[in-house]
Amino acid sequence: MKKLYTLKDLEAIHARGETLPDVSSAQLTPMARDFLRSKARTKGQRSATPAAAAAPAAAVGSIVPNDEYHWTPGSDPKSPADIQAFFASAPIERLKRRMCEIGRRMWEKGYTDGNGGNLTIRVGDNMVLCTPTLISKGFMLPEQMCLVDLEGKQLAGTYKRTSECMTHLAIMKRQPAAKACCHAHPPHATAFAVAKVTPPTCLIPEAEVFLGVIGSSRYQTPGTPENAAAVGEVAIDHQAVLMENHGVITWGKDLEDAYWKMENTDAYCQTVMLASTLGKELTPISAKQAKDLITLRKSLGMSDYRDQWKECELCDNGEFRPGYAAQAGSCAIPEKKGDCGCGCSGDSGVLPNPEAEKIVALITERIWQQMNGKA
Repeated sequence: MKKLYTLKDLEAIHARGETLPDVSSAQLTPMARDFLRSKARTKGQRSATPAAAAAPAAAVGSIVPNDEYHWTPGSDPKSPADIQAFFASAPIERLKRRMCEIGRRMWEKGYTDGNGGNLTIRVGDNMVLCTPTLISKGFMLPEQMCLVDLEGKQLAGTYKRTSECMTHLAIMKRQPAAKACCHAHPPHATAFAVAKVTPPTCLIPEAEVFLGVIGSSRYQTPGTPENAAAVGEVAIDHQAVLMENHGVITWGKDLEDAYWKMENTDAYCQTVMLASTLGKELTPISAKQAKDLITLRKSLGMSDYRDQWKECELCDNGEFRPGYAAQAGSCAIPEKKGDCGCGCSGDSGVLPNPEAEKIVALITERIWQQMNGKA
């Protein structure tokens, strides 16, 4: 018969300073089992303490994530054999696996449907890794990645490159800081793109710091030179671009950075969308506070074309309607006409519609007649 240990038995053994018994072939009450687990955790923490204490203090908090790919200008391989060797090199194989990982994360977040979305990483003066066409981003393999030049010509890879890489390349040509691009169809941000609504600014500090202003490009057929040119121009000043009736494209110094911008964009659009349904005014932060966030953004190495703007121009969301009310003192709704000092007229930007006024007056008159039994 197996020996039974209760909590009281084990506490008594522990109090005498004796080694706790081997209970692998014994029976334990639930409380006795919890007691042994707690002692095992405590022992594990004590054994880890010396190693943790031995770590140098300088190592704590000294590493900032950075996966940016660096190359020596003018060092692109030229011959077919050298290009193939480069494409199969250890650093490039690591980036291929990274692209598969980010693609999987996009798919798990619901940002890509079917074979939607694509990724690119610049790896030379005239070389860019890109994802293949007609492959789900959630199930890509490293051997399916492609290598193209900045004109879209495929240099290596057995799978055909995505046609939409041309838009990524257009961004990289115009904006040297764009070392990686991420395109997807995240539902909330894409909803803004379909509705042709540019998300307002000055509502959430993190969005101001990590995204800046979200841009918007006019619709052009995906994969065409026209679409590449339209998006490329907007992306010069915007790290996140809503492509009308299509989706979203973001860029960064590395692929993780570009993907983070995608998450930031969809989360921000989702929050704004939900807040707009609550029947409350969406009050922005002050222009002075917005200026402080732009300064913080620049200190993190990100440029912002609003840096030279006057404070009254920063939080003017006059074109965003659902539930949004600009703060008193901004150009959209100044306390007094012209108070902001930037030369604006001081009105709210909402012009009366004479025809609408006539219709409202007619309906009001009809309702009044019915109430008085005259209709």
